[in-house]
Amino acid sequence: MPALDTTDRNILRLLRLDARMSNAKLAAEVGLSPSACLRRIKIMEKTGVIRGYTALLDTSNADAMIAVIINITLERQTEDYLDRFEAAVRRHPEIRECFLMTGGSDYLLRVEVANAGEFERIHKEILSALPGVLRINSSFSIRNVLATRSRGKR
Repeated sequence: MPALDTTDRNILRLLRLDARMSNAKLAAEVGLSPSACLRRIKIMEKTGVIRGYTALLDTSNADAMIAVIINITLERQTEDYLDRFEAAVRRHPEIRECFLMTGGSDYLLRVEVANAGEFERIHKEILSALPGVLRINSSFSIRNVLATRSRGKR
């Protein structure tokens, strides 16, 4: 992965705020020609600095999914326990993200559910069946603060 300079970091900052910004506007904001700006973006995409682009959905409607943040503590932190847990997590697409953590818990997971009943099913059928789990601590999100910044707020 190449070292990022100030201009690259500015490009990334602006793309995080509005990934649909035109290349011409992005180039003007970071002080590059459009071709130089596009070249930098392509390099960051090719090297994996930029892994993709996404759409932020309006979470204020009734059909919005609820993000649940789950802290998992394992019985042990041996390589075997970590490997078995991670392999099991990969088999469940309901688990959207999984981070190995430092601090009070071993893993932080994120799932999205339509309601508490759906989370109860995931808790019973998936989370409590993951290998080596000692403790599960779940929190339901109220609102994704960063998802709302695309409404002209910077």
